[in-house]
Formats: sequence, C-alpha cells, structure tokens
Amino acid sequence: MFTNKKVVFFDMDGTLIDSVGIWNEVDRKLIFQLGGAEVSSEEVQVQRDTVLRHFSSDTNPYLKYCENLKEKYSSQLTAEEVVKLRYEIANDFLTNEVNYKKDVEKVLVKLKTSGLTLIITTTTKKSVIDIYRTLNHNIINKAPLDQFFSNIYTREDVTEIKPNPEIYHKVMGELNVEPEECLIFEDSLIGVDAANRAGIEVVAMYDKYSDHERDEINEKADYAFDHYEAVLEVIEAELEMKN
Repeated sequence: MFTNKKVVFFDMDGTLIDSVGIWNEVDRKLIFQLGGAEVSSEEVQVQRDTVLRHFSSDTNPYLKYCENLKEKYSSQLTAEEVVKLRYEIANDFLTNEVNYKKDVEKVLVKLKTSGLTLIITTTTKKSVIDIYRTLNHNIINKAPLDQFFSNIYTREDVTEIKPNPEIYHKVMGELNVEPEECLIFEDSLIGVDAANRAGIEVVAMYDKYSDHERDEINEKADYAFDHYEAVLEVIEAELEMKN
C-alpha cells in the first residue's frame, strides 16, 4: 500500500479526527436557533452534504449552505450572520471536544519516521484548523499538526472543494510528484470521488457518519479499513519486508 509512495494526503474531518458528529450537533443547534424544529443528526448531515456538493464550485460553499438554512427556516439573519453564529456555536466544541481517532498518532509517527511527506488536504476553513493547531490540547498533546505535517491545505487554498480534485492537482504540482507516488486517506464519498478524479489511490477509513454511503465508498476505494490499528499493522508489515 505504501510501496513506492512519497506523499500521503489526509483529509481532516471524519478521517483524522472525530468531528463529523460534532459538526452535526453544531448544525442541529444552529437550526434550532434559526427557528427550526428538532432534526436528527443524520438529517442534518445529508442536508449539509447535499448543499455543499451542489455548490462545490462556488466561491464560498459554506456561505451558500448557511444561506440555504436561512431561507429554509425563514430566518431574519443575513447569510453572513448565520455563518458567524455557526462558528460561535462551534468554538467550544472545536477547542475542547474534537480529538484524533484512536491510534492516529501512532500511524503518523510511523509514516513520518519512514520518510514519507504528510500533507493535510481539507475543505475545513483555515480558522478552524488554527484552533486545532494552537488551542485544541487533545490534538496538540498527541501529535501537533505543525510537527507532523509538511503543509496544511484548507478551503481557502482552492477555488473548488471536493469532489473536485483541484486540491490534489495543486499539491502534486507544487511537490513535483505523480499520482502513483501518492496515497490519500479519506472517509466520505465526496473525498473518495475527489481521489478517484485525481487518479490517486485512496484509503477509505471507516466513519459511522458515512454509513449511508458505505457500499459506494468501499466500491470506489482502493483500500478500506475499520480502524487505524489495522493501518498500523500494514505499515509495520511493509517496513519489515523492506528491511
């Protein structure tokens, strides 16, 4: 899986960190404050993913998402005010609740010490990543982002978000590497589709919030794992063979 690879890309939400459920809770609270009725976590996620996929080529897909919420729930707030409210609700969750998935830090240590270049490629905003980098001690105490990743590409670094493969084409060009020299870790169908369109092998990491797309994810991914302990076993086996 890692043979002849030079660069490993990691998505953030749902792949490296347990955050999809937290964003669902943030949006459930947001909808309630906008005047909507109680909705399930699953309904929130499907609604958000549908809007973001539809507006993936827009300059600001998340503004479009918040505009959609404003209109759906007849809020008197502007779309920009809905965005601001969303991140006010999210701040405590992002700082204190978000954490790495189990054994992620062990995988990062193994890959980093084996000489691979690790890159984060996420549709998350830079301001959120900065919280993870500087304020979230769950992440800082296990594997600080700046220590393990050579670069972090966020929503602001591209004009189109996943499933458009722009972010991968951009990084490969900057690093002067070919698709076959890269490997991508993703958790969602949107992420796997982006990897496929970039022509890069993709590892699908299990996240329960993608269960509604599980069959299609596993069909399109080159590899699929339920947890990082299994990834660690593969790394150790390949390193043993190399030695």
